Amino acid sequence: MATAAASSASEPEVEPQARPEAEGEEDEAKPAGVQRKVPSRAGAAEAKGPGWDLQREGASESDGDEEDAMASSAESSAGEDEWDYDEEEEKNQLEIERLEEQLSINGYDYNCHVELIRLLRLEGELSRVRAARQKMSELFPLTEELWLEWLHDEISMAMDGLDREHVYELFERAVKDYICPNIWLEYGQYSVGGIGQKGGLEKVRSVFERALSSVGLHMTKGLAIWEAYREFESAIVEAARLEKVHSLFRRQLAIPLYEMEATFAEYEEWSEEPIPESVLQSYQKALGQLEKYKPFEEALLQAEAPRLAEYQAYIDFEMKIGDPARVQLIFERALVENCLVPDLWIRYSQYLDRQLKVKDLVLSVHSRAVRNCPWTVALWSRYLLAMERHGLDHQMISATFENALSAGFIQATDYVEIWQVYLDYLRRRVDFRQDSSKELEELRSMFTRALEYLQQEVEERFSESGDPSCLIMQSWARVEARLCNNMQRARELWDSIMTRGNAKYAHMWLEYYNLERAHGDTQHCRKALHRAVQCTSDYPEHVCEVLLTMERTEGTLEDWDLAIQKTETRLARVNEQRMKAAEKEAALVQQEEEKAEQRKKVRAEKKALKKKTRGASKRRADEDEENEWGEEEEEQPSKRRRTENSLASGAASAMKEETELSGKCLTIDVGPPSKQKEKAASLKRDLPKVAHDSSKDSVTVFVSNLPYSIEEPEVKLRPLFEACGEVVQIRPIFSNRGDFRGYCYVEFKEETSARQALELDRKSVEGRPMFVSPCVDKSKNPDFKVFRYSTTLEKHKLFISGLPFSCTKEELEDICKAHGTVKDLRLVTNRAGKPKGLAYVEYENESQASQAVMKMDGMAIRENVIKVAISNPPQRKVPEKPEVRTAPGAPMVPRQMYGARGKGRTQLSLLPRALQRQGAAPQAENGPAPGPAVTAAVATEAPKMSNADFAKLLLRK
Repeated sequence: MATAAASSASEPEVEPQARPEAEGEEDEAKPAGVQRKVPSRAGAAEAKGPGWDLQREGASESDGDEEDAMASSAESSAGEDEWDYDEEEEKNQLEIERLEEQLSINGYDYNCHVELIRLLRLEGELSRVRAARQKMSELFPLTEELWLEWLHDEISMAMDGLDREHVYELFERAVKDYICPNIWLEYGQYSVGGIGQKGGLEKVRSVFERALSSVGLHMTKGLAIWEAYREFESAIVEAARLEKVHSLFRRQLAIPLYEMEATFAEYEEWSEEPIPESVLQSYQKALGQLEKYKPFEEALLQAEAPRLAEYQAYIDFEMKIGDPARVQLIFERALVENCLVPDLWIRYSQYLDRQLKVKDLVLSVHSRAVRNCPWTVALWSRYLLAMERHGLDHQMISATFENALSAGFIQATDYVEIWQVYLDYLRRRVDFRQDSSKELEELRSMFTRALEYLQQEVEERFSESGDPSCLIMQSWARVEARLCNNMQRARELWDSIMTRGNAKYAHMWLEYYNLERAHGDTQHCRKALHRAVQCTSDYPEHVCEVLLTMERTEGTLEDWDLAIQKTETRLARVNEQRMKAAEKEAALVQQEEEKAEQRKKVRAEKKALKKKTRGASKRRADEDEENEWGEEEEEQPSKRRRTENSLASGAASAMKEETELSGKCLTIDVGPPSKQKEKAASLKRDLPKVAHDSSKDSVTVFVSNLPYSIEEPEVKLRPLFEACGEVVQIRPIFSNRGDFRGYCYVEFKEETSARQALELDRKSVEGRPMFVSPCVDKSKNPDFKVFRYSTTLEKHKLFISGLPFSCTKEELEDICKAHGTVKDLRLVTNRAGKPKGLAYVEYENESQASQAVMKMDGMAIRENVIKVAISNPPQRKVPEKPEVRTAPGAPMVPRQMYGARGKGRTQLSLLPRALQRQGAAPQAENGPAPGPAVTAAVATEAPKMSNADFAKLLLRK
């Protein structure tokens, strides 16, 4: 095997020898390579022409006809090939130009890089594909497949020692991106081909030794590296090198690897001497360790990529054992499949920063982390801190910070965080014992630049600066006051902070007061607190208390009197404003109660009218039954009453049909539509009512939002749900009049079928989205809510608003696909299935989502300008419990707040008046009891009062 490996590794050097001239031509004429491809095909077709003419001259007429037909077909096929080739090549060139233009706008588009390299390689553009690969490798770590493709292309074109050195450099870059056993194996085998050069043997051994250090502990793929190294040494074995092979066997057997038994058997067969006892002990120890690692390795083999949970468990196990080499290896293995998971990079870099603290290793991991996840500000912050911790040059740290600013963070606050980290680094460089220094001037200029950057660049992109509390300006003010002893500059900064909308917050004034207290003087402290008393609107009492405390401790009598006067005036004005707000609120409550009373009267009138209508309808139905077999009576439309379904009073007379039955004339009276509905309702009311069995909730789903127009819900829905499993029963719910109420219960035979039926949620049924949810008793589980989608920040998902209602899912998906891989797309609809102009788009990773935001935000679709943002739904507001407020001099009176539509039905007491007791206040099932019920509860303490009396109490000053 070693001989084969050596020969295969040297073969790429022999292959290019057969075409040095062609390779040189391609390099020299590369810009014209595209133009020369088509004429070559045309020239070949033209070269056939004279030959065919000579044959036609000496041939018979019949043969000539055949020859002409063959020649014409050949020419036509050549023309078609040339046309297809031209069209395909032109299409590829246009796509290459488009991709290059897109990358000039956004160089961090990973998919564009990959597609450009593929097309350039397909077109044979050697110099351009090299440049494209070089540019991509500078921005992103390349995957194992991309590196191997690049390396194979370069190996096939390596001509001399200089080319071999270039390939060695590529291998060195490749093994730094990720730990890939296949790349190390390819590196070792390629180095074997240069064994004849000066220092070739040492180079091969150096590569294999580094490969063992890097991936030799890999339980599933490390075996190939060990075998390749060992077989290489066996192929060049000499008496002096036998010990080298022994050493490799012993080192391999001391490491827990798969197929250790076969390696041990091979060692026994190869060795002429008995295996030493120390080697046997190391082998047995490694076997014991292998049994501990096997469950984790088998879990990885059984799971599907990216297997993040399995890797996390494996990492936890390795960190408990504490072997740094194995911890590093398992992190690297996990990152190969989860390179776009920022949390994994953060955990890895944190382990290296705290445990290993090896400069080259730590900085390399930090650099790879920000290249894989450039949109994560935490990785950039840790990278800057690590560079400072290991003493890197200031220019390198500044360049890294500039790269971070251009990385494309997805939140405005991320830019504030990265600026704070860099400004802290600059502050630590300053020697404040000197009055002036180059570092101090740089710090001040960077503070100024940070404020301008947030105000211009960040605010233009996110419509906010990300720093509403002016944290950066506060840090600058503290530096000027505490470290530079420049309180005048600090006061100017705080004045600027207050003018940016922060003067109404008490904590901002107290922060300024504390700074003046520590580094200023009493006069400015007093001035700051006086301004705070006048401007604060959230907690003015607290600011007033601080002012009075300071004057009690340090002020004169005049200062105390002035403070008392200002605080009392301010608090009186605040109380007056609060009283006006309470009066306004009470007036709104009174208006709502009056509207509720009016609605209550209207409902009572409608209810009375409905009872009269039902009585009249019942009397007419009795008369119809008595006269069914009697003489025909002409109905008088003028005497009909208007029914509940708003039929006109002048309905048409009944139609009559006569059929002969047993020699008699039978008259059937077909009534108006209202009577037909009543007959249908009577038939449905005759059906036996089935009580809901809560013990079968686990095999039952609740289906709602169905169209009311479905005539036979069970027949309509059964085929849909039978696809999920055997359906035992479908129970549609009807009203008392027999109308379908739009929801039903579907009971399955097995619980798995019910869970599968939940996937039918939002499926369209006659134009409406059908809602399918678990069957849960809300009385026993009041907090249970069914909502399929996340209500928190999802950085890989976009929220799009302003879409035209005619925009389809396919059309929007085509637009979004241009910026990344779309995993899911959902158009938001109302309960009737009509679009609301909103959509959620889920991308494969955060990077694609952030790029899509920058590209799509503000895009016009059918004259509609859409808005695109990272999905971050606002928190649902929990309704506050009603507060109890009292007017001056009035007893405690409960207050009930209602919405814009007045009092809800569920807030009414459902207890019949005949059963209500005078001494107990009825309680509403949902929420506090209404006002009259409360007055009944306190009847022993005060006489009953009307709503107008309550309003007078609240309005009284």
